[in-house]
Amino acid sequence: MQIPERAEHGRAILRWLLAAAYVSAGFAHLRSPGIFLSIMPQWVPFPSETVFITGMCEIAGAIALLTTRLRYVAGVMLALYATCVYPANIKHAVDGIAAGGTHLGWWYHAPRLAFQPVIVWWALFAGGVTNWPFSTEK
Repeated sequence: MQIPERAEHGRAILRWLLAAAYVSAGFAHLRSPGIFLSIMPQWVPFPSETVFITGMCEIAGAIALLTTRLRYVAGVMLALYATCVYPANIKHAVDGIAAGGTHLGWWYHAPRLAFQPVIVWWALFAGGVTNWPFSTEK
């Protein structure tokens, strides 16, 4: 079932915003890996390589999201990615780790952690994987 044209226009805007956010985050991973290494859970193997690979995945996912042929797969993969990095976000919050020399309090971390499921949905919606809440059919 199709969603209203207005919702489809909103999907396109959300797609571009999400792609811009992931490109920006990807380059931040490559430019300043130390920030991301500091919030990496101890159990993650090869932390430096993981930060590099995640940065590349964010950039590739953003580009794929803007490519009609790859959009669906990019939506699924970016949603999975957002789920997989959640432990680092939790560690960042619980351990109160300074990012870029700045200690961020719970005023930042609580909304950030609560927003993670929205980011997962956002990737799925932007990728055309789901039409919810605009249609219950896909």
